[in-house]
Amino acid sequence: MTISEVSPAPVRRGSVLGRGASIDDGLMGVALLAGPANVIMQLALPGVGYGVMESRVESGRVDRHPIKRARTTFTYLAVASRGSDEQKAAFRRAVNGAHAQVYSNEESKSPVKYNAFDKDLQLWVGACLYKGGVDIYRTFIGEMDEQTADRHYADGMPLATTLQVPEQMWPADRAAFEQYWQESLEKVHIDDAVREYLYPIAANRLRGMRMPRFLQKRHEAFWLLITTGFLPQRFRDEMRLPWDAEHQRRFDRLMAVLRTVNNVLPRFLRQFPFNVLLKDLDRRVRAGKPLV
Repeated sequence: MTISEVSPAPVRRGSVLGRGASIDDGLMGVALLAGPANVIMQLALPGVGYGVMESRVESGRVDRHPIKRARTTFTYLAVASRGSDEQKAAFRRAVNGAHAQVYSNEESKSPVKYNAFDKDLQLWVGACLYKGGVDIYRTFIGEMDEQTADRHYADGMPLATTLQVPEQMWPADRAAFEQYWQESLEKVHIDDAVREYLYPIAANRLRGMRMPRFLQKRHEAFWLLITTGFLPQRFRDEMRLPWDAEHQRRFDRLMAVLRTVNNVLPRFLRQFPFNVLLKDLDRRVRAGKPLV
């Protein structure tokens, strides 16, 4: 299994007036499509999975407050990627306050011990976020040359180091990351309890949202196609999500349409909502509102 398994975008030739997504866009809104898949990858490590599933932080639970949780995660991505030192420090304090309540004890049903300040667990989460970024780039921009891949990898380090992971824990280069990723896959396991927790996320089944049955079925099928398409096969197997050549063709056709739309959008729309989240963070800091 390689770092990326999604089909890369075809090479663009002669884009009009320099339009089209590029690495200079940074985070793009289309990355939200891969969000559920990335959550599954993160929680596939048992310490992360049970830490999230048994979290005492009611307001941060993705199963009960998915929109709020999504805003927190997207803000973290924006802060880690493009935030100032002051913004990173403010967000780190807020996240640390929430993480202080996430640890296993005698009441935990988890088969593993966990603590949200565990640097190894944080490194895995950062690695999943970087991996997801690679897949988004390949899907909506195309294959990276060596120089671009190295730049993208260097830019990915803050996804882990913005919290407690020291820089020396981030694999030194892409080859070292590949080795770390392959070794970490040996620790991946999604049991029945975590799988049941994750399936509504995979299907984008929002708590409290009711639709007519036929619409709900189509809605969930659409999101399961996207989520499963962005998952490496190991994680599909752990989730018991079916995938075959026909699923792949449908996923590739859908991504081709979305890629075309993304390329013709003005940059500020391609970057939404990430381009407004840092301003929202500053507004919340000034108003004394919670950041997570």
